[in-house]
Amino acid sequence: MGARKHIAAEKIKEARKNLYFAKLKGVPSSPRKMRYVVDMIRGMEVNRALGVLRFSNKQAAADVEKLLRSAIANWENKNDRKAEDGELYVSSVFVDQGVTMKRMRPAPQGRGYRIRKRSNHVTLFVDAKTNDEK
Repeated sequence: MGARKHIAAEKIKEARKNLYFAKLKGVPSSPRKMRYVVDMIRGMEVNRALGVLRFSNKQAAADVEKLLRSAIANWENKNDRKAEDGELYVSSVFVDQGVTMKRMRPAPQGRGYRIRKRSNHVTLFVDAKTNDEK
């Protein structure tokens, strides 16, 4: 790696030390279905978001709940203390499209219909309310 790229990479690492996030890659559901779930919890306090995800009927809610618990654990690990009630909130969360597996399904008269099995990547950031006020 060249010197310029190395310096840029170091800056990115320094900036990420203040961020608390978790990533979930290669989830086998379409990004559109995942965005329905993610939009429900964006900006919420984490305990309330966990409750919303727990009682959601969507299958993707279980994956997002596990990801949110991981992001909370990352925050606690970096700060060496437990998160207090009402302290953390979901600062940002987004869903990106992952790889698409292409399959063929037999169709009438010797044809084949194309099936696209989509996947997605979810990134979830949490932050403390006290950090915002400073």
